Amino acid sequence: MSQSPTQQEVPVTEGANVSERQSLDVLDQLMKPEVQESLTVLVENLPKLAEMVTAMTKAYDFAQSVATDKVLISDTMSAMGEFAKPVVDKAKGVASAAIEASDRAQAEQTSVGLFAMLKMLKDPNVQQTLRFAQSFLSILNERQQQQR
Repeated sequence: MSQSPTQQEVPVTEGANVSERQSLDVLDQLMKPEVQESLTVLVENLPKLAEMVTAMTKAYDFAQSVATDKVLISDTMSAMGEFAKPVVDKAKGVASAAIEASDRAQAEQTSVGLFAMLKMLKDPNVQQTLRFAQSFLSILNERQQQQR
């Protein structure tokens, strides 16, 4: 077996301890050209890597301090609760109105006739809902035409 002039053969006996074997494995790895090229690239980029690690450490320290700050967490949760409360209240109101309307519709056995519908068309809420439905369907139609 031929060896390079920089490599010396180190006899490994059966009684050699594990750390000596690991040292030989590391030396064998360091002798590979691709490993040496990679180490050269790493050494050349050490200033950049040190700068990046410093920035990442600062960011980690900041994130850690924010994540463990009980006052900040409490204030954030309170602010989110205040922001979400009107939305939740509105959703609950709409849901309860939908449930009540469903109950009324099931309880009433009368049919809605033409004159009852004409009378409903005078209601401002019905007019607003119809305008919304018309606009919504018009937008959906436009988008569908654009996709074709």
